[in-house]
Amino acid sequence: MISAQQPPFPNKIQRKMDCQSEEEETCEEQYDSENCTCSSEHTESDTGSPVTLKILQNWVPRVSHYFDKEHYTYVGHQIVIQESIEHFGAVVWPGALALSQYLESNQEQFNLKDKKVLEIGAGTGLLSIVACILGAYVTATDLPEVLENLSYNISRNTQNLNMHKPEVRKLVWGEGLNEDFPVSTYHYDFILATDVVYHHGALDPLLATMVHFCKPGTVLLWANKFRFSTDYEFLEKVCNIFNTTVLAEFPESNVKLLKATVRKN
Repeated sequence: MISAQQPPFPNKIQRKMDCQSEEEETCEEQYDSENCTCSSEHTESDTGSPVTLKILQNWVPRVSHYFDKEHYTYVGHQIVIQESIEHFGAVVWPGALALSQYLESNQEQFNLKDKKVLEIGAGTGLLSIVACILGAYVTATDLPEVLENLSYNISRNTQNLNMHKPEVRKLVWGEGLNEDFPVSTYHYDFILATDVVYHHGALDPLLATMVHFCKPGTVLLWANKFRFSTDYEFLEKVCNIFNTTVLAEFPESNVKLLKATVRKN
């Protein structure tokens, strides 16, 4: 069952919305090791914590893959995002802008300070950066090919802004969840997901990933641009599994923001 918590509200999402519509039609389809832990797979040390990988220590975006730098201001901080032409996850999409704005504007309702936050499909890292600035323990995840640019952006934008060092990890939806993120060890207060419904062959693994991480006490915040009937079919599946509430809608970008929690038996 889906319920509406509040009507749409004016937002300050900028030029990014306008320039992405054409892109979506054609593509439906210095990392600082002291500041950001990057784990490409769940390897544990004797203490049980992920081993820091330093293979990205000197990585910077390659000129051949350079796309653009976007500047944003959230929570009083300027954020510079390096984009890339290589992957879907290397571009800032409307859902990330919408949820970043919402978290900034609703800090009393969703207080992230000292909370454990997992972002699935973190992409360029904008939303994880905002969550980090808001004081959360952040774990940003995405496909292996996205991690370099993701790590670079998070590192350069979170230095000295949060006492909790953000972590970047590989996560392929539906794969190795029990091995890499055992429920007995990993519990998150918030799961963040934006514009993750874009590759319709991956929707069942995406749903399985949401179910794996969303336990009693966890809040899933999902923002997505709804384009096709299959997007709404996925929304229906989410509503059948979780208690779901529409928090906001952004008509100019067709983005809906939803909150989901585990159903009580």
